[in-house]
Amino acid sequence: MPRLINLGEVDELVGQEIGVSDWVAVDQEHINLFAQATGDFEWFHVDVERATKEMGGTIAHGFLTLSIVSSLWSQVGRITEYGSGYNYGLDKTRFTAPVRAGARIRLRATMLPPQHRRGGTIVGIHCVVEVEGEERPALITDWMEIFYPDDGTNSGPKADVAPSTSLPD
Repeated sequence: MPRLINLGEVDELVGQEIGVSDWVAVDQEHINLFAQATGDFEWFHVDVERATKEMGGTIAHGFLTLSIVSSLWSQVGRITEYGSGYNYGLDKTRFTAPVRAGARIRLRATMLPPQHRRGGTIVGIHCVVEVEGEERPALITDWMEIFYPDDGTNSGPKADVAPSTSLPD
């Protein structure tokens, strides 16, 4: 069950580990589906025979690993007591080791200092995606979401600003 974090309590959790997700397998079927969805058919992702011969097996797309972070986060934590929330961006994203087909990964999440701006709060989570049995993590990133209070004013982005658009300071 995810840890419920009241938006007003984020400041108190800075530097604390929020939690660790369950292990999740990244199998060849997921890799192939991601290749179809993105058009990225590099041989080391989808050509099992060649990849096995040349490098011991296929590897997941780095962006597949990154895209799994949000579902792993849903196991770890959930921000509560807000009106609306949107992805704000990523910082310091690094793909530090491959995820081989069939490997299991999990998320270790730590709270970053929040930023208060434009009537909202940017909550940052330092994400480390670990690979079972490996010393080096597959991915390290700081993921940020912006949350607006539920104060009846609809203080979130206006209709002409897409939620994924960066908001100025």
